[in-house]
Formats: sequence, structure tokens, C-alpha cells
Amino acid sequence: MIQKRIGQWAVMAVAVPLAAAGARRLSHTLEARRGSTGVSRALSKGADLLRPQKAKRRRFW
Repeated sequence: MIQKRIGQWAVMAVAVPLAAAGARRLSHTLEARRGSTGVSRALSKGADLLRPQKAKRRRFW
């Protein structure tokens, strides 16, 4: 059971930010080559959903 939790943590801590960065980079590359297209906008929105660049930090006190 603890191994499952460690695996979930690893996915959330490593794979999701890497996927967001990859989607954002691919979006920028596509926009540089062909201009703004539906695919590049979708990749950019998907990256923002996974990991927003301007995330506000929450204060707990």
C-alpha cells in the first residue's frame, strides 16, 4: 500500500511537470514554425492546466 502511494507521489512530483514543460516547449516550437494554430493553442492550454506558470502561492497564516 505504501509503494502505491510512493508511486503516485512520484508521478505527481516528476512526470506531470515534465509533461507540462514538454507540451509548452512543443507549443512554442510549433508557433515559431507555423504561427498560431489550433494545435499549438491546445498544447499551451493543456500545459497551463497541468502546471500554470503564474501559480499563486497560498499562505496558511
